[in-house]
Amino acid sequence: MAKQVQQLDRVIIRFAGDSGDGMQLTGDRFTAGTAEFGNDLSTLPNFPAEIRAPAGTLPGVSSFQLHFADHDILTPGDAPNVLVAMNPAALKANLGDLPKGADIIANTDEFTKRNLQKVGYETSPLEDDSLSEWRVHAVPLTSLTVKALENFELSKKDAERSKNMFALGLLSWLYHRPTEHTIKFLEQKFAKKPEIAKANIAAFQAGWNYGETTESFSVSYEVKPARLDPGVYRNISGNQALAYGLIAASVQSKLPLFLGSYPITPASDILHELSKHKRFGIRTFQAEDEIAGVGAALGAAFGGALGVTTTSGPGVALKAETVGLAVTTELPLIVVDVQRAGPSTGMPTKTEQTDLLMAMFGRNGESPVPIVAPMSPSDCFDAAIEAARIAVKYRTPVMLLSDGYLANGSEPWRLPEISELPDISQEFTREPNGADGEFLPFKRDTDTLARPWAIPGTPGLEHRIGGIEKADGTGNISYDPNNHDLMVRTRAAKIAGIDVPPLEVDDPDGDAGVLVIGWGSTYGPIAAAVRRIRRAGGKVAQAHLRHLNPLPANTGEVLKRYDKVLLPEINLGQLAMLLRARYLVDVISYNRVRGLPFKAEELAGVIQDVIDSD
Repeated sequence: MAKQVQQLDRVIIRFAGDSGDGMQLTGDRFTAGTAEFGNDLSTLPNFPAEIRAPAGTLPGVSSFQLHFADHDILTPGDAPNVLVAMNPAALKANLGDLPKGADIIANTDEFTKRNLQKVGYETSPLEDDSLSEWRVHAVPLTSLTVKALENFELSKKDAERSKNMFALGLLSWLYHRPTEHTIKFLEQKFAKKPEIAKANIAAFQAGWNYGETTESFSVSYEVKPARLDPGVYRNISGNQALAYGLIAASVQSKLPLFLGSYPITPASDILHELSKHKRFGIRTFQAEDEIAGVGAALGAAFGGALGVTTTSGPGVALKAETVGLAVTTELPLIVVDVQRAGPSTGMPTKTEQTDLLMAMFGRNGESPVPIVAPMSPSDCFDAAIEAARIAVKYRTPVMLLSDGYLANGSEPWRLPEISELPDISQEFTREPNGADGEFLPFKRDTDTLARPWAIPGTPGLEHRIGGIEKADGTGNISYDPNNHDLMVRTRAAKIAGIDVPPLEVDDPDGDAGVLVIGWGSTYGPIAAAVRRIRRAGGKVAQAHLRHLNPLPANTGEVLKRYDKVLLPEINLGQLAMLLRARYLVDVISYNRVRGLPFKAEELAGVIQDVIDSD
């Protein structure tokens, strides 16, 4: 009997199970198929920090949420329409996020008495009517997988490991996802273990066939491709986009890229990705610690390379002294901080925006650095190029503030044409620049206040380098009070004078009384919330800051144009503090530090409250 196909405009699916159940791989493969199909999408991986959290417990639950649609979307979605729960812990950990009427696909094989007791269930929720407000599909995923693989020479334990591929096949049938991409991926992933490849493919196809033949699913769903601007697209995560942006920056600056890094969650994938691209002249160095990583990157910058170091919050603290050295030597350096929840180790796999003040002030002395923050996973590509442009043009370290949500999340990205990328190349100094034929390493460009960039070994351009204060012009060691005052003010003026575009405001009618401003990864939830308010007839303006130091020149004027300014941040109000101090505007701060991105519905409620308040 032919099954009914129902058209939907969007779907939010969450895969959840033990951290060893392969939920991230399952979500990633479903995302790849969705991207290939042409939907707009946004993802939210969420997993424990422990390498192997206790099996079957709430702290051990790993999940992957995917929002896909036939139109432009901005977030991974507030609440899933479908939850795939591989065990009782996955169900209990995620049930609170499920709206009434949502679908639950539960792996009944794991709802044993022991597993139920681990998470505090006295009876199975699949049998006691406690889930009557949801549509429950009880599927023995594990035993069906083992049955499908009984002709393979695999142990029962090895066969059970493929249950995530069975679930992926079932969901692929349910939402009409293409299968060729997943089959090809499995063949490549297990090319050296063909029997394992065949087993996983068989499990995937068995899941598809189960959906096609079982009476448990009488309806399948179709979400048509989204209408995107013309071009070639691929699905990309923030860390991948940032790595590709750094490669593009190397090409566009005509400088070899050197990455000095120490692995740290959630920044490590940038090191992994860049290490694959030696053909572009990329050199990657996995240092013994954070300090060695940034030191090597600064040394590479001194030698004429585009020096980059990647880290997260704890690593920024360790790198602070060397970043200060880069400030005083005035060499280009990109410091990528993929922020995570702190302090200290904190919650290393969870997202946060709590490093802004550390990026702004976390060094001794007066040592300002530019700060750039991408607003989406794909925007990490452009933000990396912008950070490189500022670094090489103004001879300064630049902080690039991504975060865990952007790093691990993904979305469609239109590959840019090479002609669309900016030329950010700068000339090295080749000749002496003093009136008497000497080289003055701190003689500044009159427009940018940048000092010359002279490569070691260039005849006649030998000069002193180090952390002690330099004399203006000559670069000699100087303890003169007036010279120090001049150099401190000049370095500050150089950063303040960086050319950044004006702050753009989205205010369709120009008569909104409330402005919602944000920075970094809050863009998607804020924009989605603003859309909701406008659809309901409300008037609200939105602005988003990419450059946090220096701020756009018109920032103060924009803030004072509105009766009320709301600033949501995943911290306790760091940017709000800076804006209040600089512009004397009573910014309304809305803050959450839960290790999760904002929900659009949550922010829409906050915005409406601000609009309604007198």
